[in-house]
Amino acid sequence: MKKLLMLSLLFLIGYPSIAQDKLYLIFEFMKVDNELEQAYMETELFWEGIHKQRVENGDILGWDLWSLQPGGENQGYQYLTVSLYNDPVKMMSGTGNFQAALEAAYPVMSEEDRIAKFYNTAKSRALEVRVYLEQIAVTEDDFEMPLGTIAGINLMKATGGDSEKYERFETEIFQPIHQKEIEEGKMENWSLMRYMLPVGSDVYASHITVDMYRDYHQLFKGWTQPGPSMSEDLLQKIQEGLSSRDLKYKYMATLIRKVR
Repeated sequence: MKKLLMLSLLFLIGYPSIAQDKLYLIFEFMKVDNELEQAYMETELFWEGIHKQRVENGDILGWDLWSLQPGGENQGYQYLTVSLYNDPVKMMSGTGNFQAALEAAYPVMSEEDRIAKFYNTAKSRALEVRVYLEQIAVTEDDFEMPLGTIAGINLMKATGGDSEKYERFETEIFQPIHQKEIEEGKMENWSLMRYMLPVGSDVYASHITVDMYRDYHQLFKGWTQPGPSMSEDLLQKIQEGLSSRDLKYKYMATLIRKVR
């Protein structure tokens, strides 16, 4: 699994509270050994303070930390961080004065302590995969994505490399279906993202879709409710849409930290 995701790469994602902006995202998949869980949480608490300052400085729109299921040590990754931007240049170039954000976030921390914190960051986790994404479709909703939000992160590969065909099915067929599910209270948000980097024939996935739920109660309740009646024409289009992509892998993620 590690090899597969390193070749490719995860929600997130709709981010309805800032969906009015053109959204770009960096997904970073973390591998954390079981005995380092507490150290990693302390590391991300330290970084959360820095990200709050980066938001205040206008360097990023937001930052999230998600726990992943399945997350066993032999199943790839245990955590996902997401950084949000409204400008691809900012995202790709790392625009912003990081040192200024660090000093503003921890003004009384000594230089030695800052160095120690960075050293502990590297010790507590391995940043295994980084993916640059562009959000290209999102449902209309007012979901604020509170802590505890559940997200189904679906890694998709466009069949035959035909991304245009796949994206057309997602936006013309599946997005309206998800919009109706949101209006019926079966889910909260849905979005489609396209890989900007990495790309190429060897990349494991080309897109990510994310299904967001208030909690697991909503998710499983929606699964048990009967679906809407569909015409033969719509059923055929859905089948064609399913054949336009390969669902490579699915994570269930829980939001545990958030900066806006």
